[in-house]
Amino acid sequence: MSTASRPDPPARVPKPAEPLPHQLLAALGLHRMATTAQLHQLLRPHASRQTVSGPLNKLRRNNLVDHIVLPASNRTRAWYLTQEGARLTRDLPVLRGRPPYPITSTTAASLKTPHTLAVVRAHLAFAADARRHGHEHGPWDWTPEVSHAIGEGERVVADAVMHYTLLESEHRRKLRAFVEVDRTTMSSERLAVKLIEYARLFHHEPQPVGRRRPAATGPAWLRWYPVFPRVLFVLTGASRTRLDNRISDLQAMTAQHPLVAALAHEVRLGAAVLEDLEHHGPASDVWVPLTGGTPRPWTEL
Repeated sequence: MSTASRPDPPARVPKPAEPLPHQLLAALGLHRMATTAQLHQLLRPHASRQTVSGPLNKLRRNNLVDHIVLPASNRTRAWYLTQEGARLTRDLPVLRGRPPYPITSTTAASLKTPHTLAVVRAHLAFAADARRHGHEHGPWDWTPEVSHAIGEGERVVADAVMHYTLLESEHRRKLRAFVEVDRTTMSSERLAVKLIEYARLFHHEPQPVGRRRPAATGPAWLRWYPVFPRVLFVLTGASRTRLDNRISDLQAMTAQHPLVAALAHEVRLGAAVLEDLEHHGPASDVWVPLTGGTPRPWTEL
C-alpha cells in the first residue's frame, strides 16, 4: 500500500534536540503510562538506564510525574503524568488535539496498568525492528487510543494507530495500521466483533445535516488516511493453544461476516502473538493472515 505520491503528514514529534525531560513528559502524555525500562528502550536505547531514571526522579520531585510499583516485579516502576504534568504538556506538538487523561490516584493507575503497558510492549517491538532494519518508526509514530465515528452515535477506538516507513533500496513505502492488543481478558467473540467495527468504519460515510445535500465526499476515514490502515491484532496473556483458538475465531469472523469479508478484500488483516513479536520481530513470519495462509511478516499480509 504505497502512498509515495502523497505528502508526508505534518510532524507530530518534538525535535530530536529537545531535552530528555521534555521527551519523557511527551512520551508519558502520549502513552499514558510506561515503565522505566520501556522509556529507556523508547527514547535512549543505546544509553545507560541511569540516563532515563535520573531525569524521571527529578520530574517526580517537581510533581510532574509519579509512579506505582508493579506487584511481583522486583520493584519495577510504572510512570504516569500528574495533573500538573498533563497541564504542562497539553500543547506539545505530539499531544496536540489529544485530550489529557491525568491519573489522579495510585488506584486509577493500577487499573490502567496491565493493558497500557502491553500496548507499549507492542510499540517497542516495532520500534526495535525498525532500528534493526533501518526503517523509520520512532517514539512518536504510534498514537494510542484513537477514536473514529462509525455511525449511529457509535465509535471504534483503536488501541493504537501506527505510522511506519519502509526503506526499500531507493524507495520509501509508507504503511499505517490500526493495532489491537488483546490480553485475553474479553471473550473471543467480543474480540472478533472489533472486526465488524473496523468494517463499519471502512464503509461509513457521514450523513449531511439539513436539507441541502453536498456532493458525495467518500468514506469518513479519508479525512485522516490516504489509504485505510491495516488492522493488526496482537495477542498475549494465555497459553499458545488458547491464543491460536482466538486467531481462528478472528479468521472465522473474516470469512463469515459480509461486512468484514468486504473489508478483507481491500485491507490487510493479521494477528500475531506479542511474545513472538518481542522474540523474533514483527518483520518475521509471525503474522497469521485473517484471510488464511501461512504466517508471514506484517508488511506482506
